[in-house]
Amino acid sequence: MEKTLENIVQQTFYQPLPQDWLICDDRDLFAQLSEQLYLELTQFSYYRGTPLKILLAERDPVRFLAGFLAACAARCPVFLCNPDWGKQEWQQVFDLVNPDLIWGLGTRNWGQNNSKYSAGSPSGMPAARQGRTQSPTEGNPPAALSHRPRGVYKIQNSKILSPHLPTSSSPDSAFIMIPTGGSSGKMKFAIHTWETLMASVKGFTEHFSLNQVNSFCVLPLYHVSGLMQFMRSFTTGGRLVIQLFKDLESGQIKNQISTIEPSNFCISLVPTQLQRLLQNSELTEWLSQFQTVLLGGAPAWNELLEKARYYNIRLAPTYGMTETASQIATLKPDDFLNGKDSCTQVLPHASVKICNEQGEELNSNQIGNITIYSQSLALGYYPNTWDNQEYLRVDDLGFLDNQGYLHIVGRNSEKIITGGENVYPIEIESTIRATQMVADVCVIGIPDKLWGQAVTAIYIPKNSKTSDLEIRNLLKQKLSKFKIPKHWIPVQTLPRNSQGKINRQQLQQIATSFLQNSL
Repeated sequence: MEKTLENIVQQTFYQPLPQDWLICDDRDLFAQLSEQLYLELTQFSYYRGTPLKILLAERDPVRFLAGFLAACAARCPVFLCNPDWGKQEWQQVFDLVNPDLIWGLGTRNWGQNNSKYSAGSPSGMPAARQGRTQSPTEGNPPAALSHRPRGVYKIQNSKILSPHLPTSSSPDSAFIMIPTGGSSGKMKFAIHTWETLMASVKGFTEHFSLNQVNSFCVLPLYHVSGLMQFMRSFTTGGRLVIQLFKDLESGQIKNQISTIEPSNFCISLVPTQLQRLLQNSELTEWLSQFQTVLLGGAPAWNELLEKARYYNIRLAPTYGMTETASQIATLKPDDFLNGKDSCTQVLPHASVKICNEQGEELNSNQIGNITIYSQSLALGYYPNTWDNQEYLRVDDLGFLDNQGYLHIVGRNSEKIITGGENVYPIEIESTIRATQMVADVCVIGIPDKLWGQAVTAIYIPKNSKTSDLEIRNLLKQKLSKFKIPKHWIPVQTLPRNSQGKINRQQLQQIATSFLQNSL
C-alpha cells in the first residue's frame, strides 16, 4: 500500500506502532505527541480558516518527529529549522516566513523588533502567536491555547470536529520547507511535499531492493539527510535509531548500539564523520558490519575511500541535494568494494542528462552541466515556485560514462580559470590530501592581474613544521604546473558546517586578509 498521508494518519494515530520501531530517549512519547498535536492543529486551523505556518526548531528528536508528522498530517506548512542558527539567521527566517507558530527555541527570544514572534516557554515548545497585535512582552498564548506538560498545546472547550484531514485553499498547505544554502549567508528553504519525499523513498528502496529500511541516524533531522532516514524507516515499517554523533564517537552509547544488528541497518555519514570513525579501531570494526554506509553531503577524497575499502566498509557514495530530497545517484556497496569510487548509479526515480551551456545534450564521457529529472524535485524556493518543475539544472559539472554511471567533476561556480586553463578544486584537493601532509584542505581561486585567477590552497598541516614547499614538490609528480596552487595559506581550522560543507565566502575573506598582511 502506498504510504499517502491518509495512510500514515491511520497507521500512526489509530493503530499501535511497534514498540521497538524507534530507538532513542523518550521514544514512548512519539505516538501520543503526534496524535495530540495533529488533532489540535486541525482544530486551530479550522477556527482560524487557514493552516498555521510552523517553524519547527525542536532539539529533542521525538518532539521534532512528532511535530513534523502532525504538521504534515494536518496540512500545515512546516519549516524545518536548525535550533543553533544565530540571531542574524533567525531574523532572516522570521522576515521570510512570518510564522504563526514556533516549536522548539526554548526561552530565547528572536526578532524582538517584530511584534509577532516569541520563542516560547521553558518547556521547550514555544508559545504561539496569532495576528500582528501582540508584543513580545505579552507572554501568554492566544486564548484558545494553554501549555501542557512537555510543551504540548491543548485547545480548550471544544470538540474534535472530524478525524479527517482538512482541506485548504492556502498555497502553502501541506508544503514541507527544508533549509538549504545557509552556509552562504542567505537562508533559503526548498519547497517539498509528502509526495516528493516519498518519490525519493521509493527510488531508494528499489535501488537497494529493500522492502523495509532500518536506519541508524547520526545526522540532524532538520537537514534533508537526517529527515529522509526517518521517512525511509517510518514509511516502510523499518526501525530507526537516533543518536548524536558526538555520543557515538565518544563511546557513550555502547549499550544502545549493542541492541541492534548492524548488518540489517543503513547508516548515513558525511566524509568528516567517516574520517573520525576510522581513527577508532573499535568503531571501524562496528562500522564494517553495516549493511550499507551511505556517504554524502560533501565530496570524499581518495585517501578516505581507500581506507574505507581497506577495512571492508560497505560504502555507498551518494550524489544528491536538498532540492532532490537527498540522493538521486548512489554507488552500490559491492561496486565500491570491487574498486569503483569515482562514480554513482542513477536511482530508478530519477534520470540525468549532461548538457552544454546552450542546453544541448552531450554524448557519453563529455563533461557538461548536470540536469536532473525526478519526481522528488523541490517545487521551488519559498515563497516562490519554479515555472518549470520537470527538471533541475544544477551548478555541478559531470559526465555519464558508457555504462551510464554518473561522474562528478566539480561545481561550475567553483571552477578556477587560470591563464586560460580550467582547474577543478576537487582534483587538486584530492591530490594534496594524498600527500598525507595535511589534515584538511580547500582550494579556491582568487583574483590575479596576471593569471585572471590564482589557484590558492587553504590547508591545515598535520605537522606544524611542514612547509608548503615540501607539498609542492610532491605535487609536481602528479599535477600539471598550472594546477599547482600559487598561494598556500596554513590555518588551524576550516569553516565547515555540520554536514562538512565549506563556506567559500569565508575562505575568500581568509585568503584576502592573509595575502594583504603578507605584502
